[in-house]
Amino acid sequence: MADRPSPDFGKTIINLAALVLVLSYALPYVYLVSTSLKSPADVQQIPPSFFPGRVSLENFATVIGTAGLPNAFVNSTVVAVLTTLLSLLIAVPAAYVSALYRRRITVIFLLFALVTRMVPAVSLGVPLFQVMKTLGLLDTTFGLVLAHTSTAVPLALLLMSAFFEGVPKELEEAARMDGCTRFGAFVHIILPLMPSGLAITALFSFIASWNEFLFALLLTSQNSKTAPIVIAEFNSVYGLAWGPMTAAAVLYSLPVILVTLLLQKQIVGGLTFGAVKG
Repeated sequence: MADRPSPDFGKTIINLAALVLVLSYALPYVYLVSTSLKSPADVQQIPPSFFPGRVSLENFATVIGTAGLPNAFVNSTVVAVLTTLLSLLIAVPAAYVSALYRRRITVIFLLFALVTRMVPAVSLGVPLFQVMKTLGLLDTTFGLVLAHTSTAVPLALLLMSAFFEGVPKELEEAARMDGCTRFGAFVHIILPLMPSGLAITALFSFIASWNEFLFALLLTSQNSKTAPIVIAEFNSVYGLAWGPMTAAAVLYSLPVILVTLLLQKQIVGGLTFGAVKG
């Protein structure tokens, strides 16, 4: 009878697979950072080298001095924060009702939200442009926030519905018996149990807005231009400025990394929410 593989062997295989997966995501970003630290001569080197021959901050100096980029970073931050807040304001109550008061209409509502996530953003570009033009919201922060919210709300709704489904309905019933209104039970009893869910939903909504390119390209021109548009403009008729572009991309990635690190505890808690029930 053949010997069965030991548990340690299986754990080693899983760890190796996890390491390969992590490296497949990490290496492109490491190369991005490496390129941003190269001198202009090293950037144009053929064949390219993975690590810089000489560490240089010239690309970052060029990016900081680029006209319009600081203002674009501010626009991206304002739009992402407002989109996150508005998405949570809309999606959290809707998810609570759809999860705890499951009816046929709420199931259809969630399926509709899922279907909207399947629609390619490019197919919404022209109709959205016409709507914003009619409302006079082209090249405005508010118009871009509305556009980003329209795509962030379905994602936030689906995420929060999954978290609310893990909350026993008896908690609200007990609060109602103690004199709480339905809204009071939601605010004072249910929401305090959802810090992890709110953190994950907020993070995904923020990233969806922070990284969005198509709507920003179509709906902004000068006043509300976001950082992804300015970064793309390093590709000009004179060639692709790899050094400054990668330096700008590194700077643009830092806020998301910092926010993720700050919410790390809540994210881990959210990923394990409902895995163990008492």
